[in-house]
Amino acid sequence: GSTIETKRDFEGIESKFSLRTAHEPDEDICYLVPGQDDTLARCNFNHTSKTFVVIHGWTVTGMYESWVPKLVDALYKREPDSNVIVVDWLSRAQQHYPVSAAYTKLVGKDVARFIDWMEEQFSYPLDNLHLLGYSLGAHAAGIAGSLTKNKINRITGLDPAGPNFEYAEATTRLSPDDADFVDVLHTYTRGSPDRSIGIQKPVGHIDIYPNGGGFQPGCNLGEALRLIAEKGLGDVDQLVKCSHERSIHLFIDSLLYKDKTNVAYRCNAKETFEKGLCLSCRKNRCNNLGYTVNKVRAKRNTKMYLKTRSQMPYKVFHYQVKIHFFGKANVTKTNQPFLVSLYGTASESKNIALVLPEISTNKTSSFLVYTEVNIGDLLMLTLQWEKESIFSWSDWWTSYTFDIQRVRVKAGETQKKMVFCSRDGISYLRKGKEAAVFVKCMEKPKKRGPGGGGEKSCEKTSSQHHESA
Repeated sequence: GSTIETKRDFEGIESKFSLRTAHEPDEDICYLVPGQDDTLARCNFNHTSKTFVVIHGWTVTGMYESWVPKLVDALYKREPDSNVIVVDWLSRAQQHYPVSAAYTKLVGKDVARFIDWMEEQFSYPLDNLHLLGYSLGAHAAGIAGSLTKNKINRITGLDPAGPNFEYAEATTRLSPDDADFVDVLHTYTRGSPDRSIGIQKPVGHIDIYPNGGGFQPGCNLGEALRLIAEKGLGDVDQLVKCSHERSIHLFIDSLLYKDKTNVAYRCNAKETFEKGLCLSCRKNRCNNLGYTVNKVRAKRNTKMYLKTRSQMPYKVFHYQVKIHFFGKANVTKTNQPFLVSLYGTASESKNIALVLPEISTNKTSSFLVYTEVNIGDLLMLTLQWEKESIFSWSDWWTSYTFDIQRVRVKAGETQKKMVFCSRDGISYLRKGKEAAVFVKCMEKPKKRGPGGGGEKSCEKTSSQHHESA
């Protein structure tokens, strides 16, 4: 094709492509211009490295938000030789929200033409290309991926925008078809689907919902007031965006804290996850959040869950705890407050507060316990049934006792299963009374033959037998 033709090809591109440097992650010093081949050399584009393309979202101020240089910086820290390109579509992004939402089609088209140019003109391999889009930018990335001549390696959707997209056709939003691999973080999916800031439905190969995806720890009103007290009203928009933007900071965390990888677990619903029932890593049921995700493409999209801390590094350790409550009379109690303490080979985590939705006589309860402390291998745990903080008649009325013989624990991060026995053979759990203590069970000698094996025993006698040992 003649040069006139190519010039016309790139005429309508309004988005700008800034190749940032590790040196000045917050400055737009050099732009790659589709159709102007010399701009790559001028901006020191590295042809043999991977390229990250960062696409921002809706903006009220018409300026970049503070997370942009943070993400650029973290990408360069992790991949010093890479090219980090920031797509500037600020003028379109600062319109009335529905207008900006509609512009994602044009931004996606710009980005696709930029990528096709790189591939056709410089044979840049799309295997080296990773798009990261936040909010509306996630959908722009998806549209770009659906329009390129060949498939992009990976798109990461950082809390893709919900309004105008929750019920949209797959072609106008981020979807699994848009790249070889699409991973998505959902951090602010509150309210009814059409009102939710972040999209609620899964839109990738792997969709991770940290802390259930609705709202993130450390983003509540109390924190807000503290922020305003410390930093003044200038940061109020940070408040509204706190959970939405957490998606970006979780990804930054995955770039900076190699040794503290957050693990997410496949689960059909957040209620099931809260019961601790999903801490399995068999058959790709768990995966790393963020940069080091394993690219698993199932037939249908995979919803995954995890808990996090309220600040970086976000990693916590997940445990499933299973207890059978024995008792004489049939009793069911709802929303009971408990304190759990875990004692391990490396450290301990005391008085983790949790509320059990329901406990019943002669039924087994399963629940999730998590801690930011890496306690090592669990050696002992204690369980205390708390009194309600306000005096209630029912407390005084029923001093009901549950008997517990053993506690089963599964550690998500190590996949180890353990059984703990009452130190006294049977522990009596009473509301407002002291904690019940459970220690690693003594193993019975393994029986040969069928059925003999791993079942650990907790006979009353075991504690006396081993006293002298």
